[in-house]
Amino acid sequence: MAYVVTENCIKCKFTDCVDVCPVDCFHEGPNFLVIDPEECIDCTLCVPECPAEAILAEDDVPQAQRHFIALNAELAGQWPTILERKAPPDDADEWNGKTGKLQYLQR
Repeated sequence: MAYVVTENCIKCKFTDCVDVCPVDCFHEGPNFLVIDPEECIDCTLCVPECPAEAILAEDDVPQAQRHFIALNAELAGQWPTILERKAPPDDADEWNGKTGKLQYLQR
């Protein structure tokens, strides 16, 4: 069971999770992070580090966000690995907690 980055990461893209990942399974897009399910070792270290609470165990992803499981796998194969924490977007706190953000995902 891998961990999955869900909708609340979109336009927040806090990278606190990247610092604690022992296997470098995070990949970075323009305004979203994903976890490579083939690399994730289910260590759970990233979960408490995410200020947006956007990282969930695959089995805990709500039905309405189940498509993020496949999206993480797809985009992990396209986006580069991120190895270090970066500053979040200036408006990240404004986007944190908003719903309906999938339309803003930049590939």
